[in-house]
Amino acid sequence: MGERLKGPDAAALASLRRADPVIAALIDANPEFDPDAWLEQLPVMDAFGVLIFQVIGQQLSVAVTRTMLGRLMDRFGGRLPTPDQLLAADPEDVRAAGLSRRKVQTLRELAERFVDGRLSPAELERLPDEEVVARLTEVSGVGRWTAEGFLAIALHRDDVVLPGDLALRKAIQRAYGLDHLPSQAEVVAIAEAWRPHRSLAVSYLFASAYGA
Repeated sequence: MGERLKGPDAAALASLRRADPVIAALIDANPEFDPDAWLEQLPVMDAFGVLIFQVIGQQLSVAVTRTMLGRLMDRFGGRLPTPDQLLAADPEDVRAAGLSRRKVQTLRELAERFVDGRLSPAELERLPDEEVVARLTEVSGVGRWTAEGFLAIALHRDDVVLPGDLALRKAIQRAYGLDHLPSQAEVVAIAEAWRPHRSLAVSYLFASAYGA
């Protein structure tokens, strides 16, 4: 998986400041912000672990997702399961962590692809963003939001927007003083100015609305 650096890159911050005064104000208001600090509240996750996190977290808050991850880990010796371990487990035991049957089935389909090589962490690391999204969304229950979260968290890609994320849309509405909740198309249009550092801009928007 891609390695993360501690704290945002100075050149990326300078680029965002020039590109968008709203994002510039958020950066200046939070000079000590580490966009990846929230990950320290989560268990250690490899590529498959990030997909577990993303699938469980569909339509849920990070806090609720974290609780469910803990319950799942309790069933696997205090760690997130490997693909082999998840496939070997009784699906009903996995579901007892609070997952829906559909989410359990999605995780099992992902696990099968990791085991048989159709999904390879090393290959995903090398692929362009859109090809990663295409590979992951072949699995029923994995939509673009889930795949883009994988890009941002597991691969630390710099230019991910998450336009389908309701929390981000609300953060943009607040930060930009909009009188309506922006559509996904509006989010993409607003985010165009942030290229090629859209992931970082998104992190500052989340922090501005929900805490660092």
